Amino acid sequence: MLPLEGLTVVAVEQAVAAPFCTSRLADAGATVYKVERPEGDFARGYDAAAKGQSSYFVWLNRGKKSVVLDLATADGRKALEKLIAGADVLVQNLKPGAMDRLGFARERLRADYPSLIICTISGYGDDGPYAERKAYDLLIQAESGLASITGGPETPARVGLSIVDIATGAAAHAAILEALIARGRTGAGADIRISMFDVMADWLTVPLLNAEAGNTPKRMGLAHTSIAPYGVFTSQDGRDILISIQSEREWKKLCADVMAMPDLPDDPRFASGVARVQNRALTDRIVGEVFAAMTRGELLKRLTEADIAFAEVNTMDDLSMHPHLRRIEVATPNGVVAYPAPAAIFVGEPRRYGPVPAIGDSNPEDPTQ
Repeated sequence: MLPLEGLTVVAVEQAVAAPFCTSRLADAGATVYKVERPEGDFARGYDAAAKGQSSYFVWLNRGKKSVVLDLATADGRKALEKLIAGADVLVQNLKPGAMDRLGFARERLRADYPSLIICTISGYGDDGPYAERKAYDLLIQAESGLASITGGPETPARVGLSIVDIATGAAAHAAILEALIARGRTGAGADIRISMFDVMADWLTVPLLNAEAGNTPKRMGLAHTSIAPYGVFTSQDGRDILISIQSEREWKKLCADVMAMPDLPDDPRFASGVARVQNRALTDRIVGEVFAAMTRGELLKRLTEADIAFAEVNTMDDLSMHPHLRRIEVATPNGVVAYPAPAAIFVGEPRRYGPVPAIGDSNPEDPTQ
């Protein structure tokens, strides 16, 4: 039996953040009713990479039941009320105030359904000067300051995936599980409110505290502000390899066993981490020249034998063929799609993942019944 079997989740959701959260609840056995507009969640049209379907939608909506409701109509609202009345959890990420205007104010729902756990996801929360602003992933990357510490020295950059949405969905998932545990003890539901801005500000605590202490983080690309050598070096055959030297022991091993330069750590310019950072350009040049004289295969062999931390700078094509990549197979309306498996492995309890729903696949003939 899966841990959330028997629980019902109503998800009035779109895009990424809320669907990420509810897909994980579905994975754990909850029955998730995804409430869609008559035209469907707009994330269904983001791309056509998964057998002609949106990669986002196929990734984040497995195991759910699609119910199409027109909440602008009395019948649609009546049907949603019936779903909520039978639910354990309500997750929604509509525009701030949208559910209130439709007659589903959280205060009313809490009074009518005291055991219901409500989770509201928004851009900036319910109040404050930015509460009414539209908020999407890249906008929050910029507004929170994340973009200012991402990229190379020349310009800020976006993180190359929807990190704000995913982080927010993960935060919502964790909060809902906490509320379910609490409800099991007290019988009381919860009113959870999560903003994308708050989630990203929390994640940015370390660079923020450093900035407030006068050490504003610099954009370093694939390098480290306070450690050298810690960065990308290119092999003779053009492969980029990132190494991380965290201690003097590792530096000596790199010099002796990989670079064949055992006396280099005796040079005062390279004798400590502080000295190497002060002489970063020279440190990196010496390491880079040695790496450029060896092939990828030789470098990987030497780095592995010396127990140096390293990674290849891979592309998505490389990830697709990566020997460490675990995949799951998920049924979709256009056939089975294989994609990366969720990270958590429950030993001895293999998971099965439900299909991606076609739009309205679980609508009753009369949605008010």
